[in-house]
Amino acid sequence: MSQPPEKTSATNPAPHNLTPAMERYLEVKRQNPGSILLFRMGDFYEIFFEDAVVSSKVLGLTLTSRDKGSPNPIPMAGFPYHALEGYLRKLITAGHRVAVCEQMEDPKLAKGMVKREVTQVVTPGTLTDEALLDPRESNFLASVWPSRSGAVGLAWLEVSTGRFVTADLQPAQLADELARIRPSECLYPEHLANDERLRPLFARTVLLTPRAAWYWAEAACHTALLKHLGTTTLEGFDIDSTSAGVTAAGALLEYVQEMQKSSLAHISRLEPYRRGTSLLIDEATRASLELTRTIRDGKRDNSLLSVLDATVSAMGARLLADWLSNPLTDIAAINRRLDAVEELTRDTMFCRDLREILAETYDLQRLTAKVATGRASPRDLGSLTRSLALLPKLKAKLAGRHSVLLQLLEADLDLNAEIRADIDATLVDEPPLLTTDGGMIRTRFNATLDELRDLARGGKEWIAGYQAKESERLGLPNLKVGFNKVFGYYLEVTAAQAVKIPPEYIRKQTLKNQERFITPELKEYEDKVLRAEERAISLELELFNALRDRVAAATSRLKQTADVLAEVDVLAALATLAVNQGYCRPELTEDPILNIREGRHPVLDKLMPSGSFVPNDVKLGVPSAELQGLSGDEPQVPNTRNTELRTRKSHGRVQLITGPNMAGKSTYIRQAALLTIMAQMGSFIPASEARIGIADRIFARVGASDELSKGQSTFMVEMTETARILNSASDRSLVILDEIGRGTSTYDGISLAWAVTEFLHDQIRCRTLFATHYHELTELTKTLAETS
Repeated sequence: MSQPPEKTSATNPAPHNLTPAMERYLEVKRQNPGSILLFRMGDFYEIFFEDAVVSSKVLGLTLTSRDKGSPNPIPMAGFPYHALEGYLRKLITAGHRVAVCEQMEDPKLAKGMVKREVTQVVTPGTLTDEALLDPRESNFLASVWPSRSGAVGLAWLEVSTGRFVTADLQPAQLADELARIRPSECLYPEHLANDERLRPLFARTVLLTPRAAWYWAEAACHTALLKHLGTTTLEGFDIDSTSAGVTAAGALLEYVQEMQKSSLAHISRLEPYRRGTSLLIDEATRASLELTRTIRDGKRDNSLLSVLDATVSAMGARLLADWLSNPLTDIAAINRRLDAVEELTRDTMFCRDLREILAETYDLQRLTAKVATGRASPRDLGSLTRSLALLPKLKAKLAGRHSVLLQLLEADLDLNAEIRADIDATLVDEPPLLTTDGGMIRTRFNATLDELRDLARGGKEWIAGYQAKESERLGLPNLKVGFNKVFGYYLEVTAAQAVKIPPEYIRKQTLKNQERFITPELKEYEDKVLRAEERAISLELELFNALRDRVAAATSRLKQTADVLAEVDVLAALATLAVNQGYCRPELTEDPILNIREGRHPVLDKLMPSGSFVPNDVKLGVPSAELQGLSGDEPQVPNTRNTELRTRKSHGRVQLITGPNMAGKSTYIRQAALLTIMAQMGSFIPASEARIGIADRIFARVGASDELSKGQSTFMVEMTETARILNSASDRSLVILDEIGRGTSTYDGISLAWAVTEFLHDQIRCRTLFATHYHELTELTKTLAETS
């Protein structure tokens, strides 16, 4: 019985002779397992074997085949080279890893088979091309290492900017940190895939990339970091060399080096992250408060971030998101930000001038990374120098300011004048997009280049004159000079005119209706022209690469400048928002209080018609004397429909809020949490007056959600999150609870809500806002001293 044809694949090619190009394809494919290989052939990227089948579905390409007449045709798909950007984006969005194999030499000038090499391996977490990135969002690659000590090492890196951070966590903290960072790809040790500590990782909808055990060898990871960072110890970065985070960072660095295949000079420092320095917000709370994404559709629109984002640069937008995700707990640091914002609100012309300058700058953070990795184009360097040209004006504007933070930013703003001068002296004013386009180096920058250009231009002019001369001499008006890559320049006449050709003409090609000839004189000038053009292009590339290397040597300075621009942008944006929306400066204190007068929900206040949101007072842990000093009389707490909600003693740490459905209870308690977060990130807030005690953590148990896919009902989710709050909150925390106990019977629900309230009041003693439809809970105000 005959056997069926053996399946054709990249590792099991068809049993027939392959062309040299296909043999090279298979060799490259073997070197890049797990990646879809885009193989440049002329003006197209070709895809073969299983990659073609997968790509045709993702990209909507026609699936065809090579060697259709053979028993084992090779599946094939492809697209034009200029469409790479769009197709690459689709593949990455679909969660695929892609290897791009380019032609490393001009096919016209190649001797034999064109040399091809993989120039980049693109994954969701290693993107550097701005066309594939959201300019206003960070794109982190993360790495998780469950160490033998029990700790979990976490490292994250934004390849497009070079920001590199590491942390040591307790296993229970991993889910919250992943929710905060929101990586697009995460590495983990393949041999520890069943480790219980990695469970939060597998619950996330990101590309998970397993890596072999050798990636995670602790000593090797430590050594790799030292070598890359050019140091003998990590102590200078305030990092313990034996920490689990170092192993995670070393494995991550190894992976990026493997994928990028280029210099990573822009990754020049490793930041330690310590959870105690920022306001901690767990995953459920981030989702409930809709800080960066809405619950309904998971989009940025109508989130708190979308309301706060008045930045005018991509750098500023990313930093603002970072500030919102990492509010501070250090009052001095918060006040430095608030001082700067206040100074900008008091001088709106100054603030406007800063924003106009910043709006003209390009994304220096990502431009610098492209320079450092050797991927910056001539046009990128043009964008860089145009941005640097704005810095003297910006520095002059910042000079002489009063707030400490603005003074520090002005001092740190490096003008990079010599870099700008170097680029301006080397490149033309409007550089081309690609180095292969030529014409990027300024005339009179290099004498040899000028000579070659003159020779090339002169040679072409001579050839045009030669055609006219020969046409007139021979009386052949249709004689013309042509060119092809097979035998260069030639003289072409019709077959009928060939009888007039003199003996010094050498026949090179006979066509149906034309005859083609060369002459010694023509070949001599051809050699001069072609050599001059080729040498000019080669020299231009050499000069450009040297310039890019000189700029790359200043990577750390450029990164510092970019960071300054981003921070100025955020401060100016917060000031602009404060002025436009009527925000006030909050007073921060170490006292465990929350005293807000005429506060407004920042998102609803922005979305609703002007003036239609009814302001609310919030009073938690406030002494009676301070109550009268701030607002004068006993407050009521209305919702957006002006429905009075029930409150009692305004100075309690625990406040029970009752009322009918749709009365605004959830809006009120969310508002208190959002204003606390805004204050601790260094922003003014929508209120007429506010005194806010620093919170170490914010917890929100708001809304109901079934997680049936995990075997968890509404009640189970509710109880799990409530238990986590009770086990994790401290007396400095802010807790907001909405309708605890509604996932079970009324009697059991009241009992649960009652017990939770007592525990928060008696044991934890934290600031709590508890919205409930159980009116029976108001009886607690008679027995719990600090409940209202």
